[in-house]
Amino acid sequence: MSLDKNSKIYVAGHHGLVGSAIWKNLEQRGYHNLVGRSHKELDLTDQVAVRNFFDSERPDAVVLAAAFVGGIMANSLYRADFIMQNMKIQCNVISEAYAHGVKKLLFLGSTCIYPKNAPQPMHEDALLTSPLEYTNEEYAIAKIAGLKMCESYNLQYGTNYIAVMPTNLYGPNDNFHLENSHVMPAMMRKIYLAKLIHEDNWQAIASDMDKRPVEGMTGSSDRNAILDVLAKYGIGNNKVTLWGTGKPLREFLWSEDMADASVHVLLNVDFKDIIGIEKYSSVFYGATADGAVDRNNSAGRGGAIPALGEIRNCHINVGTGKELTIRELSELVAGAVGFEGTIEFDTSKPDGTPRKLIDVSKLHSLGWTHKVEIDEGVRLLFEWYKDSLKG
Repeated sequence: MSLDKNSKIYVAGHHGLVGSAIWKNLEQRGYHNLVGRSHKELDLTDQVAVRNFFDSERPDAVVLAAAFVGGIMANSLYRADFIMQNMKIQCNVISEAYAHGVKKLLFLGSTCIYPKNAPQPMHEDALLTSPLEYTNEEYAIAKIAGLKMCESYNLQYGTNYIAVMPTNLYGPNDNFHLENSHVMPAMMRKIYLAKLIHEDNWQAIASDMDKRPVEGMTGSSDRNAILDVLAKYGIGNNKVTLWGTGKPLREFLWSEDMADASVHVLLNVDFKDIIGIEKYSSVFYGATADGAVDRNNSAGRGGAIPALGEIRNCHINVGTGKELTIRELSELVAGAVGFEGTIEFDTSKPDGTPRKLIDVSKLHSLGWTHKVEIDEGVRLLFEWYKDSLKG
């Protein structure tokens, strides 16, 4: 199913790391009938508000890139929020998309859906084969529910909802909050601030703190108070302390690559392409005279046709298929920042999942591969971060 350049596309989470990159990518491809709402304008956890939005806008396609996200610390502190907020967002958007006849929906999840000890690299079929990593269990369960919603709506109603599971993402508009951000932006900011402290560059420190206050501290706060707060996050004079052993292996994908993969899937991949069934809608449900899906036909309801076997794990991994240790990442970041101080690891803190490399063979078979390698991406992210402090 193709979307023409006039199709109205709603990007939920269009100010976020991935959503903003998807919006930009769509515009670059000539899709300008885009709809976005900030969190203040539309609370996606509010069912009535979401229904009213779909009533008024009637989008042809939806990109669900909005989520309640964070790193190990945030996942540990806000467990109830991580499962409840994400489930509400997903249920509201997906159910209203169906109720309003949306032609295509792209759901963005995360590779944290896979078991802690899944075979590496993790193939889509590793889903639900063993226990999850405890520190992000609630977020993972919410995302598993989201991809299963897409899969189940397709099987029951003949919809065309695709779920993509990106690896660790980084890039423009990343979150550099010291408590709630992911590993790379938090690490980069810590190393940068440690360098500035060593250089006694309080003008630059003030700019950083004004842009992104830490526990209420801004650039005009008392210097000793600022240093005390930063020390709580492992930031000192030419010294940074990071969580864990530094040994976990991680895969990272530049957010603009993720956006390009997402748009590629949105525009070129249908559910039938993933499960390998031609004329998927008519096989499952029959079609009306004009070829449209007959949603009142109950022939396929209750799951797939037995002769076709079980249909599951229809989501698509999105990544590079390459990995490095957290310690190696810290060295790349230090190089990009120009930091020559000490990086230590606090082994009393959790590492999280030991390894998270994904199998991207399905994605490659659907016609897409990444472009930005990690060393280039780290440099690009630091350039973006410095530029963000000038505004």
